[in-house]
Amino acid sequence: MKNLFHEIAHDAKFVKGHKLQPAWFKALKILILLSVIAAFIYLFGWRRAAVFTAVFILLMLFVHMMYRINTRKFTRNWLDFVIVEDAEKNLKQGIGVAYYASIILNAVIAFLLSGALAG
Repeated sequence: MKNLFHEIAHDAKFVKGHKLQPAWFKALKILILLSVIAAFIYLFGWRRAAVFTAVFILLMLFVHMMYRINTRKFTRNWLDFVIVEDAEKNLKQGIGVAYYASIILNAVIAFLLSGALAG
């Protein structure tokens, strides 16, 4: 269990400190997610919003773990995650189209499953 907390802390530190996106964009993503959940609650009710949120978070956890595993804790190139080698340190270049496409796909899947499971 201690190792799990260490790994979670490692990922949290990476997510908080990476320069793949500006800080305002990270905050905007959270605001967008909260707005979508609020809209779900208003339009479809608490139960469907809870299912959507749970499914979306689980799917995005899967995406996160795929990137984490295949980039060896965000230190190697994989898919659209690119490390630019510098003489002093590794610099992360940015998140690409595959990552953002997975967000949209996961939102659509979560939307469909929320209707099927909570409908």
